[in-house]
Amino acid sequence: MEKKITLPKHKFHIKTGDTVLVIGGNSKGLRGVVKEVIVEKDRARVEGVAIITKHMKPTASSPQGSLEKTEGSVHISNLKVIDPATGEPTRTGRKLNEKGKLQRFSKKTGNFIPDVRK
Repeated sequence: MEKKITLPKHKFHIKTGDTVLVIGGNSKGLRGVVKEVIVEKDRARVEGVAIITKHMKPTASSPQGSLEKTEGSVHISNLKVIDPATGEPTRTGRKLNEKGKLQRFSKKTGNFIPDVRK
């Protein structure tokens, strides 16, 4: 009988609630707040970025049909975290804080990045 191997959960450099800069793709140069991180696909939904248009079929409630604009997802490699202290994009790392917990920090300034999730 074959043994099923489970891979460890991904650790990404961005989290829900971070302000990020898009560094690649059609939305390059735009900034936004991360609404959702899709771990299975290595992608994230960012507010106001990668807007896609969906054509909705006519229904009883809307006999004309409609066009819906929604946010698509962006690959995580195309996002860079904005340092809250300086407002500039930065790479991130992890190191122990004063309480002995791993916390993200800005490699540009060395400051810790606060966790803004709800």
